[in-house]
Amino acid sequence: MSVLRSQGELEANSSGINEKDLTRRILWKLDIRILPALALLWLANFLDRTNVGNAGIAGLRTDLHLQGNQFNTALAVFYVTYILSELPSNWVLKRVHPNRWLPGIVFAWGVIVTLSGLMQNFGGLIAVRLFLGLCEGGLLPGMVLYLSSIYRRQELQLRIGIFYASASLSGAFGGLLAFAITKMDGISGVAGWRWIFILEGLGTVLAATLTAFMLPRGIATATFLTEEERQFALHRLRLSDIATSQTAASKKAVSPTDSRESKEKDIHLETVVDVPPPDEAFEWLEVKRGLLDIQAWLTGFAYACFIVSLYSFSLFLPTIIAGLGFSGGQAQLHTVPPYVPAVVLTGYILAIAAKTNNARYAAVFLIAAGIYPCGPCILALISNNSSGHYKRATTGALQLMLGNCGGFIATFAYTSDQAPQYIRGHAITLTFVSLSWILVACNVLYCMWENKARRDGRRTANWRKYEQLWESGQTRAPIGDRSPDFMFTL
Repeated sequence: MSVLRSQGELEANSSGINEKDLTRRILWKLDIRILPALALLWLANFLDRTNVGNAGIAGLRTDLHLQGNQFNTALAVFYVTYILSELPSNWVLKRVHPNRWLPGIVFAWGVIVTLSGLMQNFGGLIAVRLFLGLCEGGLLPGMVLYLSSIYRRQELQLRIGIFYASASLSGAFGGLLAFAITKMDGISGVAGWRWIFILEGLGTVLAATLTAFMLPRGIATATFLTEEERQFALHRLRLSDIATSQTAASKKAVSPTDSRESKEKDIHLETVVDVPPPDEAFEWLEVKRGLLDIQAWLTGFAYACFIVSLYSFSLFLPTIIAGLGFSGGQAQLHTVPPYVPAVVLTGYILAIAAKTNNARYAAVFLIAAGIYPCGPCILALISNNSSGHYKRATTGALQLMLGNCGGFIATFAYTSDQAPQYIRGHAITLTFVSLSWILVACNVLYCMWENKARRDGRRTANWRKYEQLWESGQTRAPIGDRSPDFMFTL
């Protein structure tokens, strides 16, 4: 065991910086190094996932001889491999290391998007979308899991929100890029919609290469932090939820029944016992705990309802705009403005009730502003309320597996026969958005009920159950969120 320096010792260090200043300095360094890199990857993700919508109105449907709902079907098959890849990706993240795995899968799909410019028929489109989903599925759960190993729980949602904002920027950039790129129609005998895939794919390859040099493996190897900053940041993470990192073997070193308030103040005590978290190995029992977590299912289905709105909006906005009477470059340009308010902030009711194209166009601004801020809130819930690496890896991936099932609904919510009103599509998404509110409310109520039980001492038996698992050799993982002292965030 090691002893963390007292607050007085930290304040008396050679730089004369106290704990609060040191924390601010560490967070600033982490933010400017990690968040722009993740935002760049997420921007590339949404550009490459949704550029098929821009290509669709630039000639893809005609050149590939798509009939009926074949375009919608191609969008739907993407989610098959996307969903199936999320859990395995999170399980291997720790072994391969996130600073290599995340840019690696982005690089792979960048190559696939570039090759999408060679598609000749419906079969080629299906194959490309399947391989694209296989590579893209691991990115979002991996980024959230990665951030949860670097930031404390109360700091996580803001960071997710910062990189998630780039999703709305991707919609704006996508429209602008598509407008500019389609001007290359005919150059070297290549259609404009093919240039969209080729150039944006190459941009993704470049972004992946750049971020591979920007992201640290973790705090312990972050070379942009000084040795003192690294040690303080590691202790700070461990002490934020010290009971959850304990095992039965270390229980005697730090009492799990210490009050939550005292643990929050541990860093200000004269001496603090630091129990390093074990190098947690993969365990199927932790996977089972994640799969049976009620919060993963509540927030997962809530995210699915949210995804119906998000994906249908991002995939079909170009089609909806074209249905309002715009065409060609004007249609591409008119997809840009609705995304702008979403960067910093539902209009489905207005879209349904609208009688003119101007009113329908105004509605998409409100839809974007209502959709995009929801994602970080839902994503942070399960990551903050799961403890233990593989438990968190499983719940985070499960949440997104359930959530991305909403993509299947989204791809068929808006069909060409509804133009230009798209009343059925708007009604479907409005229904799912409302259901998402109800599911999130249920999750909040569950957390409040469970926190009260823990404060009242009705979860002390969790330690005895955990010790039995330890003594029988069924687990070597830390107690994690089973600890009676672990409080869920709302």
